[in-house]
Amino acid sequence: MAGRGGESGGGGREAQRVADELRARIGHVYPLHSFLPAQRALAVELGVSRDTVQRALRELVNEGWIESRRGSGSRVVKVQRIQSSTAKATRVRGQVTLAPFISEAFEQPEVTLDVYTLTSESLDAHIRLQSERIRGGFISPQRITLRMLLPDPSLPLPYPRVKENPSDSRMRTRLRLITETHTASLVGALRDLQTEGLVPSVDVHVRHAPLTPTFKLYLFNAVEALHGVYEVIERPLELEDGEVVTALDVLGLGATLTHHVKDPADPGVPGTVFVDSMHQWFDSVWNHLSA
Repeated sequence: MAGRGGESGGGGREAQRVADELRARIGHVYPLHSFLPAQRALAVELGVSRDTVQRALRELVNEGWIESRRGSGSRVVKVQRIQSSTAKATRVRGQVTLAPFISEAFEQPEVTLDVYTLTSESLDAHIRLQSERIRGGFISPQRITLRMLLPDPSLPLPYPRVKENPSDSRMRTRLRLITETHTASLVGALRDLQTEGLVPSVDVHVRHAPLTPTFKLYLFNAVEALHGVYEVIERPLELEDGEVVTALDVLGLGATLTHHVKDPADPGVPGTVFVDSMHQWFDSVWNHLSA
């Protein structure tokens, strides 16, 4: 992932980068019950050592995405769940990823995306994928507008933290560094599209609000919304120095997202009411609480 640095002195960051990349592929490139490529193949593809791949795979095992058995490889046992309460439910069959929604949004001439989330790592992977599609000539949006709301870095968030030592700041520092890296990556990827003349207009704004995210929200082109609550879990986590701690954390990728679609012809249907109310909420925080 862009901006992560090399193996030397940055093995932990590289393992995190690889874990991020594999999470983005789970459910899309690697469907439920499928096997990931061999560790040696992943190391060559991603330009890292096998040790780095192994550390990344251990993280995915700890998070419950895959199971690994010696001699059998790593198999996907969980993917993102998205449930739709709209007429479009036929294209949302329970266990899919965020990727199709972002891909569909970017296939429009004008892309408008409002996002409220704990970190920017999930969005970064998807934005870079769309950037590659644009460079490949598969899609050609004329205008991209992104507004992203993140928690204020100075806010004392209740998670993630070390379970037995709430005053331990290492996990909060890790969260801040991950967010800063991914935010810079996705902003750079979008702005490069305009600089290179691939998208005529790109407007990207990131603001911070003094709120602890208890849910994540994606608003697509003013007509669709994905909403999911963060569930607090207990899990082992390997820190930068290699120490494994018991963490209280939230896994946004593991949250079930609910899908809502606005019907412009009927302002009273639940999908329209939900999308409109989430837009009003987002605008209120953006305009009055964020900086």
